[in-house]
This record gives sequence, C-alpha cells and structure tokens, in this order.
Amino acid sequence: MTSRLLLTYLSIAALVLICLEVPLGVVYARAERDRMVSAAHDEAASLSAFAELSMDAGLETQDLTRRVTECARRIGGQVTVVSRNGTVIASSQSMSPKQARDLGGLPEVAAALSGLGSTDVRTSGIGGVQYLSVAAPVGHAVPPAAAVRVTLPTETVHARVHRMWLLLALAGLAVLAVVAGVGFAIARWAGRPIRELERATVQLAGGSLAGGPVTVTNGPPEVRSLAAAFNQTAARLEHLLVAQRAFAGEASHELKTPLAALRLRLDNLECAVADHGRGNLAAAQTETDRLARMVEGLLAMARLEEKAARREPVDVARICAERHRTWAPAFRDHGVLLHLTGDRVSPVRALPGAVEQILDNLLSNALRHSPTGTTVSLRLHHRVDRRRTASDGRASWTELHVSDEGPGMTEEQRRRAFDRFWRAPDAPKGGTGLGLALVQRLAHTSGGDVTLHPAPTGGLNAVVRLPCSDRLDGSHAFPRLRPHTRRQPTGL
Repeated sequence: MTSRLLLTYLSIAALVLICLEVPLGVVYARAERDRMVSAAHDEAASLSAFAELSMDAGLETQDLTRRVTECARRIGGQVTVVSRNGTVIASSQSMSPKQARDLGGLPEVAAALSGLGSTDVRTSGIGGVQYLSVAAPVGHAVPPAAAVRVTLPTETVHARVHRMWLLLALAGLAVLAVVAGVGFAIARWAGRPIRELERATVQLAGGSLAGGPVTVTNGPPEVRSLAAAFNQTAARLEHLLVAQRAFAGEASHELKTPLAALRLRLDNLECAVADHGRGNLAAAQTETDRLARMVEGLLAMARLEEKAARREPVDVARICAERHRTWAPAFRDHGVLLHLTGDRVSPVRALPGAVEQILDNLLSNALRHSPTGTTVSLRLHHRVDRRRTASDGRASWTELHVSDEGPGMTEEQRRRAFDRFWRAPDAPKGGTGLGLALVQRLAHTSGGDVTLHPAPTGGLNAVVRLPCSDRLDGSHAFPRLRPHTRRQPTGL
C-alpha cells in the first residue's frame, strides 16, 4: 500500500510539473528568439540609416566599412551592405567574388532590395551553425539603392535556452524528491493501521489473535472505524470458537463415562437375557460401540481444532509397514487380504500422529466395506509437480492409496463423503460418519489433501496427498523398513 500511495503522489506531482515547466520553457525559448530578432532589427535599422546618410552625403566607403566592422564585432555576427546591382559596398569580413555575387541572390537580401518590406528575417544553417539573418533596405526609394544584411549566430540563444531547460529539470527533480519524502511519510502513516489489520487478520486466520486487538487511535478516520469493527468481529468470532471447542470437548468427554457404564451393564445382562432377546441385546451393544466411537471421533476433532500443532518430518513408509502388520490379522479374520506395495518415497511433513490416524480410519472403512475373498491394497507413490516451485526447484508429494473391492460410491456420494455424520444409504451398520471427515481435517492440517476415486476393481480408491520433507536424509522403500512399536487400530 505504501508503494502504491507513493507512486500516486509522484505521478500527480510529475503531471503538475510537466504542465507548468513545459509551457514555461517554451515561452522562455520564444522570448529569447524574439529578443534576438529585435536586437538584429535595431542594428539593421541603425546601419541602414547610417548607410543612407553616407550615400547621400558622398562620404568615403572606408567610413561605412569601419562602422560595419565595429557593429559586427559588438554583436558577434556579420554585417554586409549590398548595392542594388549586387555589388558589395561594405562588409565586416573579406569575401570572394563568388560569395559577393551569391549574396545578392539570398532571399532576405532580394526581398529587401525589391522594397517589399522594411526588414526580412531568415534562419539558415551554415557549417552546422544556425544563423539568424535580418535584411533592411537603405533609403525610402522604391526600389532602394542598397540593403543591409545583419547575421547573428543563434548558438548563444540556444545555450541559454538549454540552460533554462536544465534548470527546470533540476528544479522538477528537487520537487519530486521533496514530494517523495513527504509522500513516503504520509503513506507510512496512512498504511500503518492497514498493516496492523493485515497482521491481525493473519493471526485470526491461524486460530487466535495473539497480538491483541488492533490499535484504533492512528490513521485516517475511515481506517480507525474499520479497525474498531474488526476488533469487535474478531472478539465475537474468538468467543464463538472458544465456546464451540469447549462444548465439543467437554460434551464428548462427559459422554465417555456413561457410555462405558452402559456398555458394562449390557455385557452383564447377556447371561440373563433369553435366547429370543439376544438379538436385541447384540444390536444395543453394537449401537453403544458405535456411539463410543463417535464420541472418540468428536474428541479427536476437538483436540485437532484446539491447537495448531507444528508439522514434523514423518517416515510414512515405516508407518505404513507398521499399520500393515497391525491390521493384517483383523483383515485375515474377515477373509480379506491386505496388500502393501509402493515406490521408494521420501519422508513427509505432517502433524504428529496424523498419518497413523489417517491410515486407521481408511483401513477401517475399507475392511467394513470389503466382501470376503477380496483384497485391499495399500500403496505409496512419489509424485513431482513440475508446475510448482519448492526449495529444490520442484514440489514433491507422496500419495497414499487405499483401494478396496467393495461396492464403491457414486459421484454424488463421493462429494458428500467428507461431511460430518454423513453415511451412505447402503453403508454397513456400526459406522459413525466421522472417519472421512477426520481424515480430511488431518490431511488439510498437515498441508495435503484427500480425494476419493473409483477403484479399477470396482470399489473405492482413497488418495491422501502429503508434501515431502527434506529434513530426513535418504528415502525408504518397504524392504528396508525399520520395526516400529505396534499400535492398536483406532479407525472410526
């Protein structure tokens, strides 16, 4: 904003200076030329009068020549008196016969000898130097007996005009420098509240207004009003976010105890329920487990929203191998094969524990929807986006694919799959509708994304895309994975 305001001030000042200085320079140049022409007219008129008296009185030609020479030395030019038949009567410099003959054919001299006007002004260039020539007739007869030609070089006038243009340019630069200094101070003063608003907006977008409310005592009145409105909005929004997070966390936490007690009571009732009531008891236990998992999902989301944890380098290949070892027995119990494969990949940057939770939820969903005798594939691929620029000149990503051979989803269902508590109409019982929502939140918070695609085998292919990290040395493939402490599946 400061640079834009400064550019605006300088543009306006430059436009005003151009509108003032260009006409001033043009007027000065025209005035200098007119002054020079007026001086040449006066000299030509004076010499014409002297030449007329000399010719009428029959004075010697030497007197006229001496007067012509003195006048040429005084004005720094050339003076010549030419008779009506083209003969040079007097001249301030020596001339060859050819130059003398050509003198009578000059336009200004011919015009003066014809008696058309008292003077005639011509501008010519000789040897790269501009000359101003003034010719005046001698006497009042028509045609006159002779003509006086006065020639002045215009270099002096041009030098004065150039100096004036240079002074005008320097004055303009000085004015622009002053305007730049004053404009920069004004722009900084006007832009300081805007920069504070930008800082506060970035902090608020990050989850909290750590720097406190925006100062509303500086800047223009409109900016102060905007800052006051922003402070009210930020305070209200922060209050709502705190209340929402507190409610989700506290409500989920308070529900865990009665749910655990309810599950215990249902287990204790199993031996006292008749055979015809065991089906209802099993259904109640299933719904209780589903509600408990839902509470765990709400707690996980609440914890994820409460703080923005820093991303750390994570060895995704090792985690995939560890989760494969943990989930493989559960898949075998359901008659489903869990297959692990992929490329040699680099570590990724993600929240601590995010990759494990993402895999647990995706594998849990794949197991729930996979028929007996099918295969679930867990694959890793390395991708390089050549259109983007990273520290090494390219942006590299690791793609985590979880594919099943289940019924899959329609395009509309894939669009809604990440909504909280949404479940497909034909989904198996026991799901909470929070698993994919948590996966999406974890992926976005880790700087990646997750998408759902139809699998080549007819099921669903969940693709998690995470940015690679350069903090760990080397890359890893599945045959070189290191052992890791086993965790229990926590999918929703």
